[in-house]
Amino acid sequence: MPVKVLIVDDSGFFRHRIEEMLKGDPRLEVVGTAVNGKEAVDQVKRLKPDVVTMDVEMPQMNGIEAVRIIMREAPTNVLMLSSLTHEGARVTLQALEAGAADYLPKDIRAWMDKNSSVRGQLIDRLVALGRTRRFRRSSALERSFPGRETSGTSMVFRPDDPAPTPRTSRPERPAARAGTAAENRRAPVSRPAPAGSSDAPTTPASRVQFPDCKLLVIGASTGGPAALQKVLTTLPANYPYPILLIQHMPKTFTQVFAERLNQQCQISVKEAEDGDSLRPGLALLAPGGLQMMIDPRQKDRVRILAGDERLTYKPSVDVSYASAAKTYGSKVLGVILTGMGADGCDGARLLKQAGATMWAQNRDSCTIYGMPQAVVNAGLADAVLELDDIGPLLARRGAR
Repeated sequence: MPVKVLIVDDSGFFRHRIEEMLKGDPRLEVVGTAVNGKEAVDQVKRLKPDVVTMDVEMPQMNGIEAVRIIMREAPTNVLMLSSLTHEGARVTLQALEAGAADYLPKDIRAWMDKNSSVRGQLIDRLVALGRTRRFRRSSALERSFPGRETSGTSMVFRPDDPAPTPRTSRPERPAARAGTAAENRRAPVSRPAPAGSSDAPTTPASRVQFPDCKLLVIGASTGGPAALQKVLTTLPANYPYPILLIQHMPKTFTQVFAERLNQQCQISVKEAEDGDSLRPGLALLAPGGLQMMIDPRQKDRVRILAGDERLTYKPSVDVSYASAAKTYGSKVLGVILTGMGADGCDGARLLKQAGATMWAQNRDSCTIYGMPQAVVNAGLADAVLELDDIGPLLARRGAR
């Protein structure tokens, strides 16, 4: 059955443009439209769509408030559409904290260009989100809204839906890596371990031993902002390791996201700049549109570079993992969180070949089980963990 889509936007142009983009793809069916948040809530309850595209700024009720009500009364995956401005990034992150699953920048020039990649991105996200039945009611930060009950970042399911069976995202082409010709050669493919399947059992936290490491590197995509917030807010201010964060986001969004995390966390978080130092208790977030690597000449500093233009993701988890493997070898703990595609799998293979440790988020706690699944299927995960366990396991090492 096709994924049922509800389009919510006060702009007639965008409602028509989105519907036009989705026509012709047999995997999707537009079941209705709404012009404001109040109408969106009513339509979600009546039409029961699989996924909603949601504008942010609308009359009567804005997109953020609509998401809060939808996630409380009729949980449905919501894809936010917002402008590529500082304010657009700020309100989009608020919507993600309220329970929205993902977002897509709303650049009118790209949306009007019939040769743009926006249509493919929109369809890929809607299909992926529409085929999963996991929803976040809200993040822990929603407790700041008085008089509203919250449930943390726990996943919820539609009562009338069968058990979720998310489709594996189509693997991306292997990412090219910056560096010398020798460094850019593809590493030999390792034989998958017996546990390397999409149904690999979740590892009990009590059985996980923290490795001997000097660097923590975390990669994420769809659902990543909420997952990263969940993990990082558990870490103490005196955390003993430097942290690199790679989240698929455009430039404006990474700057705002780093600022929000810095306000929410005990550790320090900043958008990485070329030459920034690696130091304990500091998390450096890769800037959107660029690649973050460790300076091979100064192992305590990062380089922020444009990277290869052929790379699908900017920033790319593969690039940062590969750089960490080359520089720190076995002293790296790599963590792969929720996200579409397979970015991070090639880099995880290099980390494992260097003797490093890899943790992957488990299927049940992912918004989209794509990136972690690729790592698990390749037999590269030392532990497959519930999201709720990852932060406390990391924090336990920091409480010394």
